[in-house]
Amino acid sequence: MSARPVPIKIHPRLPRGRFHNGRVAMVILTQLVFLVTPWLNWNGRQAVLFDFVGARFSLFGATLLPQDFVYLAALLVFCALALFWWTALAGRLWCGFACPQTVYSEIMIWIERAILGDRKARLALDAAPWSAAKLAKKGAAQAAMIAVSLVTGFAFVGWFTPIRALAGELSGWPLFWVLCYGGLVYLLAGRLREKVCLFMCPYSRFQGVMFDRDTLTVSYDAGRGEPRGARRKGATLAEPGARGDCVDCGLCVQVCPTGIDIRAGLQYECIDCAACVDACDEVMDKIGAPRGLIRFASEAQLSGAPDARPAWRRFARPRVLVYSALMGLVAAGTAVGFATRTPLELSVLRDRAFLVRETPEGWLENGYTARVVNADDTTRTLRFAVDGLPGARLAEAPVVTLPPSKSATVTLRVAAPPESVHRGSQPLRFVVEAVGAPGLKASEEGRFIGE
Repeated sequence: MSARPVPIKIHPRLPRGRFHNGRVAMVILTQLVFLVTPWLNWNGRQAVLFDFVGARFSLFGATLLPQDFVYLAALLVFCALALFWWTALAGRLWCGFACPQTVYSEIMIWIERAILGDRKARLALDAAPWSAAKLAKKGAAQAAMIAVSLVTGFAFVGWFTPIRALAGELSGWPLFWVLCYGGLVYLLAGRLREKVCLFMCPYSRFQGVMFDRDTLTVSYDAGRGEPRGARRKGATLAEPGARGDCVDCGLCVQVCPTGIDIRAGLQYECIDCAACVDACDEVMDKIGAPRGLIRFASEAQLSGAPDARPAWRRFARPRVLVYSALMGLVAAGTAVGFATRTPLELSVLRDRAFLVRETPEGWLENGYTARVVNADDTTRTLRFAVDGLPGARLAEAPVVTLPPSKSATVTLRVAAPPESVHRGSQPLRFVVEAVGAPGLKASEEGRFIGE
């Protein structure tokens, strides 16, 4: 059975049902998180800020420095595994409900529906010759989509530049990126829409390799629906000459945002948005047939073969278990690393101007340059010390006060008695500790050069 040809301009019909309500809820939820989060403050600072210029990320009081980017890598690995895990379970449900391309395309369709009318009105407007009224309607819709795109671009840049300062003065590179990202949103969601999913998204091309016989996808039950055609209400398949439950109304195609016919079988263009499920269930209610002619079902379920496995066994499949185990390992490792991470960072370099010199007291002295970073959300007073070399001490024990997310460079001079130092180099350890918080410290290994 071949799919219906996809029109050049797709105007999906408005579906009604539980899955449509779920998509609307996801649009609202994701946009609330995206638009509101940059405006949140934490201890007088922007709660979430990815400051690439300053080389630090702020996450609700925690400051991550470049050496902490391993946590970002772990997050990306976890998200990739979660996508594979979810695909093995329920196909492209992410694409249909939470993908940014789907979310913003849905917003743009809402704008068109509000300004240009329902599906029939939009199709009629496209077919009508150009006039002042058509130009005004089309122009108003495009202007509204451009405005939404610019607001989206502003919010996006606000994740990387302090958003309140951005709102006060928008110029230079921040303005460039607002226009760049806003233009990208308008191009992909306002103009290209489903073509991004059909021709540009790589996920649709390899998703099939993650499916198996138990993967749930939006599917048409051909055994129940065929032969399709008009039927009277309440008719059953047991009646002579009776047709299947599919009345060939075409609503499943009209509501599809990618313009495919789900009755043609599994297709890479399907994003599992379940709009066709809502449309078909509504028709089934009208003709008195049970819902589920189009539903989330696996290949095994559609085959009609009895399955004696308990429900949990259908989910405890090898690939699902492997993805789950890997996600658990990444999450546990990241959590342990983050929990044991100290908000102080210390690095020490030897002073290359001299190797060793003798003090007036006859001790041997080495020079070092230490850089300390306060990645905490509280101003800290820090003091330095040395350990690991008997009798060694700091010629001066500097104390510095650092505000949150600030750094300082300190010169350290380490002196040791000649009797405790042998010829060549020996290890020692530099320690920086927060005054009043004995457990808050950082250390760095170094070398002390003897005679």
